[in-house]
Amino acid sequence: MIVKEEFLSKLRLYFSLNLYEVKIWTALLSRGVSTAGELSDIANVPRSRSYDVLESLEKKGFVVMKFGKPIKYMAVAPEEVVERAKKNMKVEADTKVKRLEELRNTEVLGELKTLYTQGVELVEPSDLSGSLRGRHNLYNHLDFTLRSAEETVTIVTTTTGLIRDSEVLKGTFEKIKKRGVKIRIAAPITKECKNAIKELSDVAEVRHLDKLSARFTVIDSKELTFMVLDDKDVHPTYDVGIWVNTPFFAAALEQLFELAWKEMKPALKMLSKSK
Repeated sequence: MIVKEEFLSKLRLYFSLNLYEVKIWTALLSRGVSTAGELSDIANVPRSRSYDVLESLEKKGFVVMKFGKPIKYMAVAPEEVVERAKKNMKVEADTKVKRLEELRNTEVLGELKTLYTQGVELVEPSDLSGSLRGRHNLYNHLDFTLRSAEETVTIVTTTTGLIRDSEVLKGTFEKIKKRGVKIRIAAPITKECKNAIKELSDVAEVRHLDKLSARFTVIDSKELTFMVLDDKDVHPTYDVGIWVNTPFFAAALEQLFELAWKEMKPALKMLSKSK
């Protein structure tokens, strides 16, 4: 039996199987019914492993064992395997989520929090930094840092960045706004971002940023996340950001922002004048 490695790799990805499992399974599919020994020879899998692999496949619903001498195995129709795999994955995912939810009510989470909060004090400031690659990862990190905000959030972004913020972070803005966090956003205001400004107007104060192109977020004058590339010149996959926990620099940057903020025009007024 000749099966391309690329095909086996796809099966491993889709069905969460190991290499021996996909080899034995595809061998059995090609035969319909077969013994462990025959499948071992066809799939080029050690005989000592074939029985364990078939037992695993049986538990996952990929094969059916037929009693007799010798014991034989029968392949389940691929369409049925897909349905069984979906069901098994859902059950497994639900079980893991339930286990994590139960963690909230145990001492384990409390101990983890203590370890984190007390351990952070012993970490060198230079270690509290990291790089983020890909816009998806950047927004996941921004969402995480925003949810930890206690007093202020300062965002400087581009026009398209403002639109993305309204689509991706609006829910988080609403939650921290209810806690009393002050949110300020500066971006170049154009007709393109009109809807985004309306979406954000009830959770943040948005003003027009002129003659400056930058992308950064400051949380509580302590945490700084800044993007090193212009989003109009880079594919989302290759977007790069730097996160730094540095009260000294973050506070200094926010003081400079404060001076510029006073001169910026409110976004809603600019939109009303452009009508």
